[in-house]
Amino acid sequence: VQLQASGGGLVQAGGSLRLSCGASGRTFNSIAIGWFRQAPGKEREFVASISRSGGNRVIADSVKGRFTISRDNAKNTAYLQMNDLNAEDTAVYYCAAKRESLYLKSPVTGFDSWGQGTLVTVSS
Repeated sequence: VQLQASGGGLVQAGGSLRLSCGASGRTFNSIAIGWFRQAPGKEREFVASISRSGGNRVIADSVKGRFTISRDNAKNTAYLQMNDLNAEDTAVYYCAAKRESLYLKSPVTGFDSWGQGTLVTVSS
């Protein structure tokens, strides 16, 4: 599967952005999608993930209550809605895919198809 993240940009603290993850190739509704981010000088970290139907979702504690993940299988697209952004959210955001059967066992790690990231910069 080929993935492409988009929607990043510059936003003021307290603002919102919605990232999109477009997919082609493997049947989109057969894969789970995860969002990850990597801030300058830091390791990549898990942000959120969603099962193929959307029935299972996991959100990292660091963004819980501010970020939501969703998907539209008819559009082959997953989304990350980010609200109340702060400077610590500044990072390159990536989406990744994983087989559903493996996702249910581990919804945070083991994603094996990655797209190019999109940069989110939050100004304080």
